[in-house]
Amino acid sequence: MAKYEKLVPRFIEYVKKETRSDENSTTVPSTSTQVEFAKDIAKELKNLGLENVRISAKDGYVFATLPANIKNKDVKKLGFIAHMDTADFNAKNVSPQLQKNYDGESVIKLDKAGTLTLDPKDFPNLKKYKGHDLITTDGSTLLGADDKAGVAEIITAVEYLVSHPEIKHGEIEVGIGPDEEIGTGAAHFDVAGFGADIAYTVDGGPLGELEYETFNAAAAKIKIIGKNVHPATAKNVMINALQLAIDFHNQLPQDEVPEKTEGRQGFFHLLQLDGTVDEAQMAYIIRDHDRAKFEARKELFKEIINKMNVQFSEPRLILDLNDQYYNMREVIEKDMTVVELAKLAMNNLDITPVIYPVRGGTDGSKISFMGLPTPNLFAGGENMHSRFEYVSVQVMEKATDVILEIIKLTSEQNS
Repeated sequence: MAKYEKLVPRFIEYVKKETRSDENSTTVPSTSTQVEFAKDIAKELKNLGLENVRISAKDGYVFATLPANIKNKDVKKLGFIAHMDTADFNAKNVSPQLQKNYDGESVIKLDKAGTLTLDPKDFPNLKKYKGHDLITTDGSTLLGADDKAGVAEIITAVEYLVSHPEIKHGEIEVGIGPDEEIGTGAAHFDVAGFGADIAYTVDGGPLGELEYETFNAAAAKIKIIGKNVHPATAKNVMINALQLAIDFHNQLPQDEVPEKTEGRQGFFHLLQLDGTVDEAQMAYIIRDHDRAKFEARKELFKEIINKMNVQFSEPRLILDLNDQYYNMREVIEKDMTVVELAKLAMNNLDITPVIYPVRGGTDGSKISFMGLPTPNLFAGGENMHSRFEYVSVQVMEKATDVILEIIKLTSEQNS
């Protein structure tokens, strides 16, 4: 019998519930399906015996507490956080498939016709999973391991503690939140109400990932107002909004885009371009690990737009620029205790910590700047946000082991 008997069934149940977030929504959470999922999670946590289970009206999080079973009040209160929403890809009617004892070489057919496959030639990471049981999609949807693997692992860990009272631990706080994928989930996170001294998001990828350095991030929207007249009489009259969009984009560094950068190299990413001669809209994200370079990237946007607007009698390019999150390293490197604790837990379990600058962000990016240091632990997902997403059962089990080991170490170090 598996150590965590309910881990996989729990995960399968979660991913079958559609919880895609919506960046165009004005509600918190952004979708009604997340509201229903939150209710289900709250009910489950209550049934497990956790206390103070509530759904926060402020931020949409499900919060719960597993009380300490030791008397020492000096033991740090640990928090574990995951998100319930899935990314901007089809998430309806998710049909997970289990590939047992994968040989590390074979092509895995996702759909019945075999037109959609996981092929080690395309996805060489598959070779690392020889002997693993893999959960995949059927090719028509994403899987949702990002981050329902994290949700399942956290809840399975606290379930294990409830059923094994001989394991001594301090107070454990659980937070399952909405809208991480659209960058708004942690905007209203109630740090004081959560009550943890240190915390971890369980939202990373493959085995061993331990992340405490993320991008600084901003989102930019540009509205471009053109003037459309008949092309026969357009000279010195027409202002083509689409051409202005092209002109703007061409003034950005052409090699500083996601497809040409890696590591700590930042980028400008054009996400969307829509419009006509009369009006156009552009949407970008701006990313850099270095704060000074990040600020310079935003200034470049403003400079180009100001320069382009000078040629007109009124502004034609209107910029809406907003910061999304910052590099959590600025906060965490001041006290690396939370990182060293996770490293020790992994080493104790013969897991090699994999630490590198994340080319993205987590809810921990915002939460760390709210005063609660929150690095990110691996949850197991590969090829996230796509029909080719998969997760190893064995890695999910190890992620649950790490959560429990961190809890054990915390109680031992302060007992």
